[in-house]
Amino acid sequence: MDLPQPRTLRIGKASVGLIGLDIALNKLADCKELDLESAVTQVFTDTAAKNYVPTTAITAYRAAIAKEITRLRGGTQPHDDELVIRILGPGCVSCNNMQKLVFEIMAELGLAADILQIHDLDEIGRFGVMRTPALVVNGVLKCAGRLPSRAQIEEWLREARS
Repeated sequence: MDLPQPRTLRIGKASVGLIGLDIALNKLADCKELDLESAVTQVFTDTAAKNYVPTTAITAYRAAIAKEITRLRGGTQPHDDELVIRILGPGCVSCNNMQKLVFEIMAELGLAADILQIHDLDEIGRFGVMRTPALVVNGVLKCAGRLPSRAQIEEWLREARS
């Protein structure tokens, strides 16, 4: 029997892989009438059964799940002081070139960020992306289906830090 792949979720300052998070979020998609607190409880219960969640971190896990549910429902999420970049794609040459370009620009600008490469097609689809590579900065889809110019990526990163 194949186990579900872990999906990363930002818990505080760490990115944590949670097994079954995708399944719990997909079940939630069918229950749109649930209020946020009930939805968080359902996803947390389903996910905690398959993962180790330290008792001291339950509040942080629930907050991270609430942010993800809000994002998936199309709501806005508050921006933290930290820059979060997601590169969506199967790991092709274009995706790797985008990652390399983002790293180069960040080094030039002296920026630090949490960079996640998302290869899972279900998660890529949650962003509404049909063509890759795609770039998401702080939860906002910046481009899809093309490799943006160096100047454009630089502008997006400067914008995200201000």
